[in-house]
Amino acid sequence: MTAPAVEGTGPQLTDDIVGMSHHDTLARKILVIYLPLAVFMFVLLFPFYWMAITAVKPNDQLTNYSAYSPFWVVGPTLDHIKYLLFETSYPGWLWNTLIVAVCSTVIALAASVFAAYAIERVRFTGARVTGLLIFLAYLIPPSILFIPLAFIVFQLGMFDSRLALILTYPTFLIPFCTWLLMGYFRSIPFELEESALVDGATRWQILTKIVLPLAVPGLISAGIFAFTLAWNEFIYALTFIQSSENKTVPVGVLTELVRGDVYEWGSLMAGALIGSLPVVILYSFFVDYYVSSMTGAVKE
Repeated sequence: MTAPAVEGTGPQLTDDIVGMSHHDTLARKILVIYLPLAVFMFVLLFPFYWMAITAVKPNDQLTNYSAYSPFWVVGPTLDHIKYLLFETSYPGWLWNTLIVAVCSTVIALAASVFAAYAIERVRFTGARVTGLLIFLAYLIPPSILFIPLAFIVFQLGMFDSRLALILTYPTFLIPFCTWLLMGYFRSIPFELEESALVDGATRWQILTKIVLPLAVPGLISAGIFAFTLAWNEFIYALTFIQSSENKTVPVGVLTELVRGDVYEWGSLMAGALIGSLPVVILYSFFVDYYVSSMTGAVKE
């Protein structure tokens, strides 16, 4: 005797379950992945969009929101960019910023490599405590450090020179770069170094021929981080630089394009947008190394 068919069983029930699972998975992806990603992208990219449209807006559209949309531009103009590049010292500010950022990054990387290698590979007494203290030094706000540093800069006669920034920026670049390289050096097998020591290699040869080639992603990551911080630094540049020709982009744009209560909004946004391009280009070329080094630095 054949049992009566039960409603909702068999292939139809399987199809219903698969369909519900598909819709549940799609809805979950939208809620958990795509929606947060869209919000993140909007928050991340909207400032750049706002800077771009403000940089090419005619002056009459900058504040006349009753006649023009604040989120779009009608009849774009390059007057603000021309004024910025040819009637201000902006090209000189870019050059100053580049020199200061590159030089301070090189100094910070050199010091950080030696410090991180000594702490992680030489294994002297108190190495862990020293590494922790170096990282804690990074947490000290620059607003506290610039007061004693200003006294030193004045005493050494470096005020209002790029050298003042090149020598003071490593005070906040070295601690974090050292901490980052410590984590990456820790991920390199100790057996490689021990084998080199058995073969008669010196510490310098091990560092230059074994450790550093393997730590290239970490060096690139630390370099990008240091360059970005030096490029965007404001407090030290504002304190130690006075003349217009020696200013960096963050300070020059703010102090030279704001006159009392008059804000050159078009030129301000153009300066901010152009000033952010070198960092964006740098990250776009080395983003794979940056992610790789950050993973190696924190996985342990």
